[in-house]
Amino acid sequence: MPDTTGNSIIRALDNGLILRRSTPADADRLYDFNAQIHGETEPDERIGQWTWDLLSRPHPTFKSNDFLIVEEQATGKIVSSLNLISQTWSYAGVPFKVGRPELVGTLPEFRKQNLVKVQFDEIHRWSAVRGELAQAITGIPFFYRQFGYEMCVDLGASRTGFEPNLPKLNESRSEPYHLRPASLADVPFISEVYAKSAKRSLLYAVRDEATWQLEIAGRSEKNIHRLVWNIIVRSADDEAVGVLAHPWFLWGHSVAVEFYELNSGISWLDVTPTVVRWMWEVGGQLHSFEGKSRSAFMFALEGCHPVYEILRDNLPQVTEPYAWYLRVPDLPSFINQIGAALNDRLTNSLIPGYSGELKISFFNRGLLLSFASGKLASAQNWQPSSQNQADISFPNLTFLQLLFGHRTLDDLNTSFPDCRWEKEETRVVISSLFPKKSSQILAIA
Repeated sequence: MPDTTGNSIIRALDNGLILRRSTPADADRLYDFNAQIHGETEPDERIGQWTWDLLSRPHPTFKSNDFLIVEEQATGKIVSSLNLISQTWSYAGVPFKVGRPELVGTLPEFRKQNLVKVQFDEIHRWSAVRGELAQAITGIPFFYRQFGYEMCVDLGASRTGFEPNLPKLNESRSEPYHLRPASLADVPFISEVYAKSAKRSLLYAVRDEATWQLEIAGRSEKNIHRLVWNIIVRSADDEAVGVLAHPWFLWGHSVAVEFYELNSGISWLDVTPTVVRWMWEVGGQLHSFEGKSRSAFMFALEGCHPVYEILRDNLPQVTEPYAWYLRVPDLPSFINQIGAALNDRLTNSLIPGYSGELKISFFNRGLLLSFASGKLASAQNWQPSSQNQADISFPNLTFLQLLFGHRTLDDLNTSFPDCRWEKEETRVVISSLFPKKSSQILAIA
């Protein structure tokens, strides 16, 4: 990591501006700046509180100098800022380091001066020093493509039900399950259940005890990323059977469940009706608190989540996903890192024991993958001198959509005529290495 001792100033910029790293003393001013910049019609205190927490409360992966600030040297006014939140994700069970840029904002009168680019260049250097093989960000359409990011992992999909869709409880029965607030004592159980849920996802955030403590008890009450964590308990014997989490505020007119998982051996068909009725009651409490009318309940989970099969006909409103932006600056290093996952895919494919080379062209650069006896031997940069040298071609950064399970090879070929190959063998190998698979990323924030 760059040296943070002494002066926090990194360098002077044009027009009397300076670029510097944050200090704990910036917490209140960055609270105000981000609440104002990211509020839709008025300052959003939830985002301000997230900012303040990052600078002022203990965080397992973020330090108080992990914000960048562009300010007027003469007045000290903050005119632009962003940060980098380090974490570890997993790709099909293989961990890799990730840097998460967030809270990107610039005052309107200072936009179109490349201030965000200057800061991204800086945090990309930080991320490289930290050994982070990818960067990931959520944000507005198109904007982050200019910094080498591709939208390639689902984000924000949901399915919603309404009062007529509520499962009814027989009047002669009591609820077979109930929910109670989670505490730090529940971290081992939550961690176990989370690990079970992660098996459905290609990508997921790796969490240790410290990051679970942050989730359960480490955020301020009004932090936009604070989730309310609950343990699902069987009423007959008080045994914990699952975990559920939702934001402390409403999404529109709905309680939005962002995590729901049951322990092994527990029936989704038995537990889910209780969960939905509980969501409806909690929604009523939140609606009363926020002065809104209750009208819906929502699951904001990955596309293959079991609840969508259990409630298939009772979640009629479907919101299609947006997308995470991901950047992979050194593709050979990333491919080599996930080699074990690629080997497993070959072993379980139609082509176990595959040996050969794949020359993948991105038109202005390329990637050479070598395999021997069903194992990745190497991944390295390759420079095509003509497209006829390539086994397969991908325009721009579209290969990342394949790599991260967002699209199939046929999907890309349909959308991009210059995504092409000549040999049937190439299609089979690439499709075996990079199948489509959804992800549910509970990222560190």
